[in-house]
Amino acid sequence: MRVASAIDVHAFSAEPRPLMLACLEFSATGGLAGHSDADVAAHAAADALLIASGIGELGTVFGTDRPEWKGALGAALLGEAVRLVREGGWTIENVSIQIIGQKPRFAPRKDEAQEAMTKIVGAPVLLSATTTDHLGALGRVEGIAALATALLS
Repeated sequence: MRVASAIDVHAFSAEPRPLMLACLEFSATGGLAGHSDADVAAHAAADALLIASGIGELGTVFGTDRPEWKGALGAALLGEAVRLVREGGWTIENVSIQIIGQKPRFAPRKDEAQEAMTKIVGAPVLLSATTTDHLGALGRVEGIAALATALLS
């Protein structure tokens, strides 16, 4: 068994772009800035999987020096991470993700997001969300963070 945790944080973009979170589109504008779609939940999950398997980490596998991943959906990054982990001989037991930010309101789409991510991962993905009670950069709605933990066997 191996377990690893990872965090991903992205600031809101000054440019109009979709807000992607937990492999779902939450709005057509108000998205996060990043090399790919900046889906913090998908990125944190992929990172935790890669770290637990010993393959590497998100930045080394899908880094900004890899033009083929520019603009990629978090679902695609997560799917590729899953493929690499399985190719390495690991079984994904589960992934737990907590999203941290003041917006968007996540609870109404939690079940939909869990279903979408579970389908990609091929193992249970549990999601939760919290705020920082308006403290710090996340509390000032400057961005969103996600913390993920992956368990492999």
